[in-house]
Amino acid sequence: MEYEIRTRSYSYAVPPRSLDAQQGLSGFEVLKRILAGELPPPPMVSTAGIELARVDPGEVAFEAEPAEWAENAHGSLHGGWVATILDSALGCAVLSALKPGLMHTTATLEVKYVRAVLVTSGRLRAEARVVHVGSRVAVAEARLAGVDDGKLYATGTTTCLVFEARESAPKR
Repeated sequence: MEYEIRTRSYSYAVPPRSLDAQQGLSGFEVLKRILAGELPPPPMVSTAGIELARVDPGEVAFEAEPAEWAENAHGSLHGGWVATILDSALGCAVLSALKPGLMHTTATLEVKYVRAVLVTSGRLRAEARVVHVGSRVAVAEARLAGVDDGKLYATGTTTCLVFEARESAPKR
C-alpha cells in the first residue's frame, strides 16, 4: 500500500536567551510587544500553528486553524494540540497579570474536551482569563470555541507557580 507523503516546514524566531529584552516590562507589556511584532513570539506558537490574537490585562486570546498535520489516527485533531492552544492562552493570561521581574510556569493543566476538533471545524479561538494572582500561585480558566459558529470544543483551567525571574538560561 502506498501513502501520500507530505512535508511540513515552518520558521520561528530564536528567543532571546537573556531577559534583557523584557527588563522592566510587565507581562502585559511583553505580550503587547509580541502582538505588535516588537518581540518574537515563543517558538511553540509557530510549532503548534497558533497565534496571539488579543491581549488585555488578565485576558488573552489565541486563534488557530485546525490542520491535517495535527490529526490523530482516527482523523480528529490530537488532544495535545487542543491542550497546547489552551495552555498557551491560560499561561499568557497569567503572564499578562504579572508585574515586572516575575515569571510563571504551569503547575497543573486540566482540559475538558466537549467535542472533537476536525480539520473542517473552522478557525478556533481560545479565550482565557485570570481568576486569581497571588504572590506564589495564579489560576486561570479558558474556553476553546469556533470563531464563526461559537461551538464549544474544550475548556481548560491552570494553576501556575509565580516566581522571580533570574538569568539562568545560557546565552547564545
